[in-house]
Amino acid sequence: MSFVERAKKSYRKLTWTWNPGSDKEAGDAIVKNLLLHWFPNKVTSGSMSWTYSLWLGTISFVLFMILTGTGMILMFLYVPSVERAYTSVKDIEFVISFGWLMRSMHRISAHLMVATVFLHMVRVFLTGAFKNGKAVGSNRPLNWIIGLILLIVTLLLSFTGYLLPWDQLAYWAITVGTNIASSAPLVGESIRFFLLGSSTIDQNALIRFYVLHVFFLPVIVLVLFSYHMWRVRKDGGLAVVDHEALDQSLEKIAPVKSKTYSLLGIANGTTVHVQTSMVDEEKNSIPSVPNLSRRVWLVSLLTFLGVLILSFFFRAPLEAPANPSVTPNPAKAPWYFLWLQEIVTDTTINLGFFTLNGALVGGIILPAVLIGLAIWWPYRDRSGIDAVGIWFAPERKTQNLVFIAICVAIILLTIVGTFMRGPYWNLYWPWETWPTMPVRF
Repeated sequence: MSFVERAKKSYRKLTWTWNPGSDKEAGDAIVKNLLLHWFPNKVTSGSMSWTYSLWLGTISFVLFMILTGTGMILMFLYVPSVERAYTSVKDIEFVISFGWLMRSMHRISAHLMVATVFLHMVRVFLTGAFKNGKAVGSNRPLNWIIGLILLIVTLLLSFTGYLLPWDQLAYWAITVGTNIASSAPLVGESIRFFLLGSSTIDQNALIRFYVLHVFFLPVIVLVLFSYHMWRVRKDGGLAVVDHEALDQSLEKIAPVKSKTYSLLGIANGTTVHVQTSMVDEEKNSIPSVPNLSRRVWLVSLLTFLGVLILSFFFRAPLEAPANPSVTPNPAKAPWYFLWLQEIVTDTTINLGFFTLNGALVGGIILPAVLIGLAIWWPYRDRSGIDAVGIWFAPERKTQNLVFIAICVAIILLTIVGTFMRGPYWNLYWPWETWPTMPVRF
């Protein structure tokens, strides 16, 4: 055997699990390759579709891995100290080779992860994927709740990272966010003190946000995501599988000529037989390897390239160092909480000596109601199994319209808070110029 042939044989031995030569090798690859072990042996063509899941779950996980990779690099360069945090970020941005790129990729990935996890939740609702199908032991409502928790933890993960640059943008965004949290009845001040470690935003707050951001919250995301994926397998796969099963029909199976028995007893020849019918469950199935694995690699590559390209056009901002004595006008929460800040403003009502606390109504009560409704909804939904795994099922028209209206309202309020709120929280059209405001010390 020549050297080239030995090299090809060795290469094939190392890579056969990623490019199996037969269905048997495809099944063996799932068992023998650790990275492929979380895939099922076979998947349906509907599960592979671009238009059903939009691959938002995979994109979210890839963004989390980009955050993990870039975050680990930034940890070697960042100093979690109020005296040195800003200068260390400034060095990353302007001194360290490609430090600006790592920081921009980290920030873009964080923003995109918030958006994709939210859109993933929207997709699950609009396709009725939180409803149980025919799989024995399935519990999709529980997995929907796990997804909601993942969305909340993702918001907290981004929120805790917001403070770390210790510039004016970060300091006052966290000030607004924690002030909204403090309006919760009975426990509001305790929650704010737990987050900040004191009554003010200082070293205690910075170190707490840093530890939450780099350790506790990522571990929670990883554990919940692992359980989330395991539950998808336990629930019989994506919900579209249940919809595909409804479209399958019984097919006649020709009798085996060599069969010489039936339910009536022993028979000679094939004159007595039982005509049978069954569903060909393998008809729409394809091996996960290499079909699903290649699709995952493609989505991962495109996501990474998208983040990389956006990082060149949208550099991570860095304003002046944090100064508690200089209040920006307006002071805004992080963009994903701006819809709450907008509601807080709109629900604050002064009636003589009585003031309706908008922070309590818009910042605590309304979000709590929305989360409670989201948890309760899968158990309230009475639509049939034919509405599972299909976009905009006619049977779920009303509840889909209500859900879309809530999502559109959140998006519109976010847009208003981002682009149309100016000094003193007044409304300005995008083409209007904001008045010049004096800096107050």
